[in-house]
Amino acid sequence: MHPLYAGLIGSSLLSATVPAGGAAQAASERTVQVQMRNVAFHVDSTTVLAIHYARGALRRTSPEHAPYLDDKHSFVLDLDTARIGVSPAALSQVLNRYTFNYPGSPLRKLVITIDHGHLRQRGRMRGISFDVVGELSLTAEGDLRLHPTTIKAVGIKVGGLMKFFGLSLEKLVNTDRARGVRIEHDDFILSPTKLLPPPAVDGRLGAIELTDSEIVQIFHPPPGRQAQALTPPVAEPGNYMFFRHGVLRFGKLTMDDTDLLIQDADRRDWFDFWLDRYNDQLVAGSSRNTRDHGLIVQMPDWKTVGRSGGRTVGPPSQYTPPAR
Repeated sequence: MHPLYAGLIGSSLLSATVPAGGAAQAASERTVQVQMRNVAFHVDSTTVLAIHYARGALRRTSPEHAPYLDDKHSFVLDLDTARIGVSPAALSQVLNRYTFNYPGSPLRKLVITIDHGHLRQRGRMRGISFDVVGELSLTAEGDLRLHPTTIKAVGIKVGGLMKFFGLSLEKLVNTDRARGVRIEHDDFILSPTKLLPPPAVDGRLGAIELTDSEIVQIFHPPPGRQAQALTPPVAEPGNYMFFRHGVLRFGKLTMDDTDLLIQDADRRDWFDFWLDRYNDQLVAGSSRNTRDHGLIVQMPDWKTVGRSGGRTVGPPSQYTPPAR
């Protein structure tokens, strides 16, 4: 039996001695708190977000069902405080695979790069190649605004570029089907929390930073409501994800008053984690109980598991962590 399963069985037997009723119900309704540091979080097999730090909670999407790691629709990641990096390559993949991947979409083959402090976007619109250099800013609502400063399009006269780009986009892009994007005149407005596929993310984007290698999104809590930092059960957890309180389900197991620390087995680089394949990483790792009946799991990076001949889907990650 895997040590993790044995530990959970023991924890379940101990929790079974707690009287049923109001106390148990109150415990089951508590929200699972989460804290992450230096996690390369996979959206899919190759698209990766750099979670420098995140403090938040897993909010149930149904009051009757606890967050279930095997069902990404069962919870919303509520971000209180976070610093999350998105590389140009990852943003390109998100836009092509999710945002504009609907029948009849006019935008194809989008490539995002960072060019001397500006965001550069190349692609094809209804068969016409375009190249846009724009300024990235934050709207009052916490969305990203890409305002074009230079536009080039094959076969379009210079004087008509801005009009062509703005009016054509407003007319052609179906914003009801394009996930997390809307068009205002010639500006792209991107909603960072709506661009991604499940699990859903919610939070208040308060600032952005554009570096040579990534777009860094900085999430701020509402005024006067910042959540306290969680204290992992070990002094130096390294790269990790820590889940505390509430009820959390994964696989065939349920953890009450959750106390689960998932550590990177190799601290030399970021923790490469793919929720879709977490069980493969779990099987390849190890775990132990704490004196408080919590669990500490050490997982190898997904890119290591993916190259080891295990059950993989798609190529291993090509993610290069940013400098710390």
